[in-house]
Amino acid sequence: MEQAKNYIKENRERILDELFELIRIPSISSISDHKDDMIKAAEYWKEAMLNAGCDKAVVMPTEGNPVVYGEKIIDQNLPTVLVYGHYDVMPVDPIDLWDNPPFEPVIIDDKIWARGADDDKGQAFMHAKAFEAMIKTDSLPCNVKFMVEGEEEIGSPNMGKWCEDNKEILKADIILVSDTSMIARDIPSITTGLRGLGYWEVEVTGPNRDLHSGLFGGAVANPINVLAKMITDMTDENGHITIPGFYDDVLEVSEEERAKMAEAPFDLEGYKKAIDVKELKGETGYSPSEHTGIRPSFDVCGIWGGYTGEGAKTVLPSKAYAKISSRLVPNQDNIKIMELFKKHFEAVAPDYVKVKVDCLHGGQAYVCPIDIPAYKAAEKAYNTTYNKLPVPVRSGGSIPIIATFEEKLGLKSVLMGFGLDSDAIHSPNENYPLEQFWNGIDTIIEFYKEYVNIMK
Repeated sequence: MEQAKNYIKENRERILDELFELIRIPSISSISDHKDDMIKAAEYWKEAMLNAGCDKAVVMPTEGNPVVYGEKIIDQNLPTVLVYGHYDVMPVDPIDLWDNPPFEPVIIDDKIWARGADDDKGQAFMHAKAFEAMIKTDSLPCNVKFMVEGEEEIGSPNMGKWCEDNKEILKADIILVSDTSMIARDIPSITTGLRGLGYWEVEVTGPNRDLHSGLFGGAVANPINVLAKMITDMTDENGHITIPGFYDDVLEVSEEERAKMAEAPFDLEGYKKAIDVKELKGETGYSPSEHTGIRPSFDVCGIWGGYTGEGAKTVLPSKAYAKISSRLVPNQDNIKIMELFKKHFEAVAPDYVKVKVDCLHGGQAYVCPIDIPAYKAAEKAYNTTYNKLPVPVRSGGSIPIIATFEEKLGLKSVLMGFGLDSDAIHSPNENYPLEQFWNGIDTIIEFYKEYVNIMK
């Protein structure tokens, strides 16, 4: 494996050039105008797989954006690792907060700055290059398959059916994913749990048209005011979500496990300083790490209505809108929760407005056992690269398709992430430290060695 790592060192400039070509494709899955960019990114991945050493790589259609599948089968009797990643990225708004154009990657302060630098083009590309290095140095110890999709950022709506339709070619022993983060540069961690997700768009309608706020204000309900109050009422003073039945299936974590989780390093003051807030706010009775790791949440992701242009316009708007998400924990069914919210939100609407709730997308939570061979291999791999055993952590984020993989393919996923909290994924000025990119490739190479040794 040292030869494979040396290959990476000798080809660093070319590898970054190839990654930057991928990043320059504005493959934003949530915006229909970028449909051609989705195809372009998929084709780029196909060529990247072939150039890296896959015997086969194809762009496979779905009802939405295509999935890129590639494989290298060296011996049917050897273990097979199925690598998952995604080529779609989040929108870049607000564009004026970016220090550099989001799809023109630059290296500043030893970091790659661009949309997708971390999530997930940079992290997924590590796998292609680790694979390439092992192929070129004749050190690949097992079979490898790739599936790289283009709809993760919108909930992977077509991936479940694609997996069902392609069970035969997707047969493997484990799924390997890099789409998560580490605690810190010098504190490696492996994500052992992901929260599920429910996502809605709500519309509140008052009068049949925008009204003059002087002539009608005070006599007619303002939909924005009503929406704000309805949202506020979804949580109480203790941060507890008030939707009836919401907590019925929440899997409570034992005191023993909570104590183990508390052993993970957490710098409260540094955390607050990094996001520039004086205090944190969460559900009473739980720590910040528990808020994001083992407890559900409820958040408004966007809210709008009325006049938001330059200057003043005295208007009482006809409509108000919000996009709302809830992160879910193991045992909570996202479909059940989405229906509970829709039913409750529409039921509590006062008579002076009409409310419409659309369930946009969601996914189940996921937990990875820490005693399976692939986890043990990942643990050893991190220890080799970072000289420190990784800490198992439960992430506050969601990758809905991971639970779907277990349901449809019967496979566990090991989440070997290398991002950092400072990478600003989903935000302006997304970035990815070069150190993490190169260390990630080395760790992935080590994973293959350790995994095959354990599986012998």
